[in-house]
Amino acid sequence: MSTVREHLVVMKFGGTSVEDAVAMNRTAAIVKGRRDKGLSAVVVVSAMARVTDQLLAAAASAGRGDKAGALALAARLRNRHADTAMALLGEADLPVLHAALHSEFDALDDLLRGIAAVGELTPRTNDLVTSFGERLSSRMVAAAFAQRGLEGAHVEARHCIITDDHYGKATPQEAAIEAALHKHVLPLIEAGKTPVMGGFIGSNAQGITTTLGRGGSDYTAALVGGGLHAGAIEIWTDVNGIMTTDPRICPDALRVKTISFEEAAELAYFGAKVLHPATILPAVQKSIPVWVLNSRNAENEGTKIVAVSPPCASPFKSIAAKKRLTIIDVVASRMLMSHGYLKAVFDVFDKYQCAIDMVSTSEVSISLTVDSNEKLPEICAELGKIADVKYEGKKALICLVGEDIRGHNGIAGRVFSAVSHVNLRMISQGASEINMSFMIDEEDVEEAIRSLHKAFFTDPDPTVFDLTARISAIATA
Repeated sequence: MSTVREHLVVMKFGGTSVEDAVAMNRTAAIVKGRRDKGLSAVVVVSAMARVTDQLLAAAASAGRGDKAGALALAARLRNRHADTAMALLGEADLPVLHAALHSEFDALDDLLRGIAAVGELTPRTNDLVTSFGERLSSRMVAAAFAQRGLEGAHVEARHCIITDDHYGKATPQEAAIEAALHKHVLPLIEAGKTPVMGGFIGSNAQGITTTLGRGGSDYTAALVGGGLHAGAIEIWTDVNGIMTTDPRICPDALRVKTISFEEAAELAYFGAKVLHPATILPAVQKSIPVWVLNSRNAENEGTKIVAVSPPCASPFKSIAAKKRLTIIDVVASRMLMSHGYLKAVFDVFDKYQCAIDMVSTSEVSISLTVDSNEKLPEICAELGKIADVKYEGKKALICLVGEDIRGHNGIAGRVFSAVSHVNLRMISQGASEINMSFMIDEEDVEEAIRSLHKAFFTDPDPTVFDLTARISAIATA
């Protein structure tokens, strides 16, 4: 078993934490604070805010043959990065970074021209286009760190994050990643440097660029933390941690001080925006604590995610919502008691690589939910060969997460009483003891969350939830 490097912290900064020179300066100050405490840091950064969306738009324009439109988008991105670099470093220290950025943008322009000439955008090429966001931001942040005495050293993420060739959502190869990190990153740490790399991107065994899917920078940080056996992983974002629900819906939402890996993973999968669902896995495997922190409020303690969370008097820790779901009803009376019916249905979803969120079954009918409409017509056509099929869109899943839900008598009754004025379609409290979920219309989400939050977080457990903001609000009222 490898020794844990307690002094090593992997710090991931999201798009809003590197969106401009001001944000990058905040990030540098946070990293300096860790180094001043005697810690070594490896920094993983996302693309600057909104850059990935613009790169996707440029790729799509090129794929339609609109070369001028694609290059215009790239030119705007070039100017934004050049302006940020100037504000970050000043003219005297700019030449090296300036040359590196323009070299990357020249390569991007050539790529877009090639896509437009062919008139086709493949998943492989789309990954290459979107990789530029993290390639650019990581170079800028590394240069800023170097100028500010943090010994910043840029690391090419594609040399370290080795994946399969499932473009758009590649699967990391963890043994290969650990070996690459020990080759490319560990020597820099031992030399007192601060390695900086882009999240989200990797490459397959042949060196072809891949991506981990949207939100994959969190995943990169966890893979790096796991591969280097770090003492902690910090996810720096623009909120104070994991909250009892979305504060835009409930302004009195509370910060959760400590939560278990299992609870956090469940929340992430079912719609909580703070973490990427896969982030937790490499950390769980090696029992590395994960902190969710706010780069705009670095003094806040954030949320600590651990293997086993402390006991909580409240039944739930948080309420999440996942929108844009579709319910598919599969009814086949002629298959009554037929062996293999469920397998036949799920084989169709497996064939089209379509993930299912929730399932409810009887002898002849199955209701299930999916979050992708990409292959829905083909899926329903194939299911139609064995059953009657209908589907409804614009649905949402409400998920309540907490330890030992089963241990609280009458909890289901309290939940459904709180949302008795909302029409529920599907209800699930299966093998998991930490998740209770149900489906509703999208338009009812905010009302349902407000009602549930009022019912379950009026008298929260102060050992688990931060009541400071609520107490301050009462004191000043």
